[in-house]
Amino acid sequence: MADIGRRQNPHRLYRDRERAIVAGVCAGLSEYSGFNLRAVRAITVISLILFLPFTAFSYAALALFLPVRPADMKFDDVQAKFWRGVSNAPSDVFSTLKHRFRELDKRVQTMEAFVTSKEFEIDRELHRHQASDD
Repeated sequence: MADIGRRQNPHRLYRDRERAIVAGVCAGLSEYSGFNLRAVRAITVISLILFLPFTAFSYAALALFLPVRPADMKFDDVQAKFWRGVSNAPSDVFSTLKHRFRELDKRVQTMEAFVTSKEFEIDRELHRHQASDD
């Protein structure tokens, strides 16, 4: 009952058990950051070779404390890119959206001005008469 109206964060660091080899930490980091999964795994293996205690401790801590990604949180590439942008640079994303909405508003105003103009009425009447003559 306490979960009603509460949404989960769509762009949060989770463990991805579906694409996991060990615990899903690399898969979760890959999804969160947008990096290639193989690259994240390769960096982890190299880091294990070079910095065994630190990397092993960090991986174990992330495996214990990161929540598993809920099964109903599926995003396509466009949505994932959007949410990464929101978390990394929210002002850029929202200024881009604001610009796009302004452009759409200008287009709608132009269409409204044309549809309510005398020119539109004349064009409509001409097309009506042309269609009846055919």
